[in-house]
Amino acid sequence: MGEHGSRRSPADRTHCYGHAVPAIEVNDLTIRYGDLTAVDQVVFTAEAGEVTVVLGPNGAGKTSTIECLEGYRRPTSGSVRVLGLDPFSDRSRLLPRIGVMLQEGGVYTGIRVGEVVQLFAAYHRDPLDPGELVDRVGLSSKARTTWRRLSGGEQQRLSLALALVGRPSVAFLDEPTAGVDVEGRLLIREIVRDLVDRGVCVLLATHDLEEAEKLADHVIIIDHGEVVAAGRPLELVAGETDHILFSGPSTLDLEGLGAAVGGKVVELSVGEYRVEIAPDPANVAAVTSWLAARDLAIADLRAGRQRLDDVFLRLTRSRPVEGTARGNSTNSQERAQGPPP
Repeated sequence: MGEHGSRRSPADRTHCYGHAVPAIEVNDLTIRYGDLTAVDQVVFTAEAGEVTVVLGPNGAGKTSTIECLEGYRRPTSGSVRVLGLDPFSDRSRLLPRIGVMLQEGGVYTGIRVGEVVQLFAAYHRDPLDPGELVDRVGLSSKARTTWRRLSGGEQQRLSLALALVGRPSVAFLDEPTAGVDVEGRLLIREIVRDLVDRGVCVLLATHDLEEAEKLADHVIIIDHGEVVAAGRPLELVAGETDHILFSGPSTLDLEGLGAAVGGKVVELSVGEYRVEIAPDPANVAAVTSWLAARDLAIADLRAGRQRLDDVFLRLTRSRPVEGTARGNSTNSQERAQGPPP
């Protein structure tokens, strides 16, 4: 786990029938639950040796999409391939080659850390050393502790270990840093980078946009079951903007600021604002002067540049979710981490 190397080139991708294919292929994927279309003709690929991050609001369709890739759900139409295989019909061939980290559940609560890693290792032909893996995820001091006595962050790190013990070629990581402290986040980022360096395709679902920006080689944003943006993080945030963004108090007088600077002010999320005026020096000064006159603190002023969360909010904020496929999603016991059938 700790060995570093250079990232694999596209030439090192999975080969199928004599030609290179992406590690993950999603083609016109549609998933319906009754009258609800949870996923609507989604198309994307994910490469070996890269982290592809899937972002989307709750109910956007990302969980249904990932469950399809993991083999837990059939598509209504379209197709998905992982390492050139159909995750449903080729499930027994594919399972030994993928690792699945669930956000919660899937582990017997009375089992000890060391025991469950050894158990999962026994399901694989060439597993990582269980003791070394427990140490790698920072749980060596908890080896004899049961799952139920671990903190939320420790449970996340154990779930990550269980997903990786079989040396997967593709790793599906669901909210890997949720509930994890700063030290744990740094450790998980390092482990993810190690996976990428060894040529593993990492498909990571998260709500943490800052984490996504730090880890992603490629980003897919899904909303209302559709891909609304896809690309490298720098590509998504590139380009000139026609507004000023800043963070400030949640009780800001939007109309007062807008009247003072001559442009509409929108609260994108709690304490996050966009002022729809050109991001030139005079306008920036007008915004900061208005705030200073009222003794209001300002943070993270962005004039002429964007962050990934700016792009995400702009693409998804005007599309309120009317339904959610999450409630129809396979439950954690059905998706429990375990041996191939």
